Amino acid sequence: MTKSEFRSFIKEHPIYLDGATGSNLLKRGMPVGVCPEKWILENKNTLIALQKEFIEAGSNIVYAPTFSANSVKLTEYGLEREIEAMNMELVAISREAAGGRCLVAADLTMTGEQLSPMGTMDFEDLINIYKEQIGYLVRGGVDLLVVETMMSLQESRAALIAAKESCDLPVMVTMTFESDGRTLYGTDAKTAAIVLQSLGADAVGANCSTGPDKMVDIIRTMAEVTSIPIIAKPNAGLPYLDREGNTVYDMNSEDFAEGMAKLVEAGASILGGCCGTTPEYIDKLRERTSHMNLVKRQRPVKRYLTSERQTVEFGLDDNFIVVGERINPTGKKKLQEQLRAGNMDMVAEFAQEQEACGAGILDVNMGMSGVDEKELMLKAMEEVAGVTSIPLSIDSSHIDVLEAALRRYPGRALINSVSYEKIKFDHLLPIVRKYGAMFILLPLSDAGLPKSLEEKKDIIEKIALRARELGMDKEDIVVDGLVATVGADKRAALETLETIRYCKENGYATICGLSNISFGLPQRGYVNTAFLTMAIKDGLTMAIANPSQELLVCSAFASDLLLNKEEADIRYIELIGGIEAKKKALETESVPSSGAENVKVSKDAEASIINGCQTLITIREAVLKGNKKKITEYTITALEEGREPQEILNDALLPAINEVGDLFDKGKYFLPQLIASAEAMKTAIEYLEPLLKEAGGSKEMPAIVIATVEGDIHDIGKNLVALMLKNYGFRVIDLGKDVPKEKIIQAAIENEASVIALSALMTTTMQEMRRVIAYARAQGVTAKVIIGGAVITQDYADEIGADGYSKDAADAVRLTKHILNIEG
Repeated sequence: MTKSEFRSFIKEHPIYLDGATGSNLLKRGMPVGVCPEKWILENKNTLIALQKEFIEAGSNIVYAPTFSANSVKLTEYGLEREIEAMNMELVAISREAAGGRCLVAADLTMTGEQLSPMGTMDFEDLINIYKEQIGYLVRGGVDLLVVETMMSLQESRAALIAAKESCDLPVMVTMTFESDGRTLYGTDAKTAAIVLQSLGADAVGANCSTGPDKMVDIIRTMAEVTSIPIIAKPNAGLPYLDREGNTVYDMNSEDFAEGMAKLVEAGASILGGCCGTTPEYIDKLRERTSHMNLVKRQRPVKRYLTSERQTVEFGLDDNFIVVGERINPTGKKKLQEQLRAGNMDMVAEFAQEQEACGAGILDVNMGMSGVDEKELMLKAMEEVAGVTSIPLSIDSSHIDVLEAALRRYPGRALINSVSYEKIKFDHLLPIVRKYGAMFILLPLSDAGLPKSLEEKKDIIEKIALRARELGMDKEDIVVDGLVATVGADKRAALETLETIRYCKENGYATICGLSNISFGLPQRGYVNTAFLTMAIKDGLTMAIANPSQELLVCSAFASDLLLNKEEADIRYIELIGGIEAKKKALETESVPSSGAENVKVSKDAEASIINGCQTLITIREAVLKGNKKKITEYTITALEEGREPQEILNDALLPAINEVGDLFDKGKYFLPQLIASAEAMKTAIEYLEPLLKEAGGSKEMPAIVIATVEGDIHDIGKNLVALMLKNYGFRVIDLGKDVPKEKIIQAAIENEASVIALSALMTTTMQEMRRVIAYARAQGVTAKVIIGGAVITQDYADEIGADGYSKDAADAVRLTKHILNIEG
């Protein structure tokens, strides 16, 4: 199927996907814990019968059962050498079931391995893993590809890039969102939809996690910011165990169908079911919604730039945006020295400071002599992403640097810049299009600066025309007004203002660099500020500037206020309030967080550590910022200053990780920051541990056995819980994933464990927790049992006799300390 055929396939009425595969196969005899793909190959008639039932119920597309048939997952079953045959045979089974009556989609998902820097998987290696599987699937004859149940936007990008570089088939991508509307990695629905559409997905949406009633806002948000079809494939409500111990769902087929009608009204046009949905659910879904007309969606006129966790939205009449210019080594000797030494401390510092001063976008430039600029750019982007969530402008004069950055950037970036110079015009524009970026249009040609305003306009339109030919729109372009020096050309400001007016009248956003206008003049700040307020009045969208220049930024925000732009008054007041707070910084120590707010140290908390030891505060900040590289150095410094190991642990490390947990609970930190902070603390504790034992200040903590239960091969959450518990001093015995109950209980007995911690991600494996608890009691084990995982609830914990339930890693620590009566 071609992409144009796919678009015509989605017409006036909904298209129907199939329902659940795993939960239905379990009902039909598939044992828990086996490799599903291998079992299907050995019992193909079972799958054929199920898929034929879905087709009879109305499915227009069925998913081939290739969900986890990638090399990483198959290796866990010792089947990696069979990857080619398995994928092709699984596709053949679904094609046989379809019999030409519906389309067959290849199904891909996460590998279970985390990408660097959180894990060890390299981004390019992940792309190649997906490419390998996609190659076999395409040869098997699938009609389209679907990437589903994704928790990581970056992993979704890897799969989508792999698909685009492997074939021309349509690609659908669905992510799974938590109850707070974000993925496990902190990406919201708006950001996910924007990034995936811009990267070339043919349809986006959500699947799993929840029932249709809890998915309405997610679908509506995605529909509002995209123009491609929206997919909704929710569960049959929430899971629970019936009296026989079977996993069932709390939403019947009629209620499910009624909920799906609301998703159609919210903008969904491709509908199906995930966990718990049988052919009956699809039949009721089709019956309820087939007569419904799809929502007539308008192409968004707003512009969107994103990081992995935040979207900046702007239009031609919206509030002015400051693009922070400071992450640039030009003229900064200290920054150059640090970068040459591989030190990113100033990069992180500049990122945080600029966000705190009101920057909405950060320009990142690593251009200087004698360095590998590409390597530095990738490191800088990673560093910035660890301390702030605002989007980036990627700035380089080298196409290979820009391409490498765009490929890795886990959001939608702004490229600085594309000119009419032949090399950039011919080669860079297609790269910008491939990775779905927005770009700054720089009206320069090989002949140099335009000699007249008309020549400048001509260059703008030539570049814009080529962008349209490549499939981009005006909303993907930000025109640089090309500011010249007013000291050398008295008409420089007037011509730039005319360019800004021309662009706004013709639907282009605009940007400029302010510093050129005042070059060679005294008191340049006044000239820059006056010019900026005039440019904002004429429609300037954003400017590259230093946001710490109080006069300039306050004047810009005040200009929006006077022009009566939406919420400009609140924005101005908040800026002034932030400036006043900074002036009182001596009263509190500020540590910029991942968002716009600052994490404050209370006076009481500060008093306990600041007296006589600034280094303890530095250690605390290193945990908050996830600074794994420097925390050992800070710890050594504190010891050299005479601080005791126990003091460092109690007064800096533990309070810091407690605060990280609180920030995570409040939605200000997300999984990447939580892991980074936990890893930083782990590094410090590993250094302190022998000193604590030597000093006799480290009391023996209870042992905890932790495992993902048998049949479940997911371990991201379990690994983080184990790490956090270790950081609090518990003796953790991590048994890994897919662990039989006998091994779990044997480990608990041998280690005299006080707690057994069980994890399960899937509804098909959660009931194994009941068996572990029953087996523990039968063996006389008195250890407390706590459980957690995406599908687990407090009600389920109560039902199976668990001693506690934790919703995340930070909560698991609190729960463990509570049930063991450990203070602090």
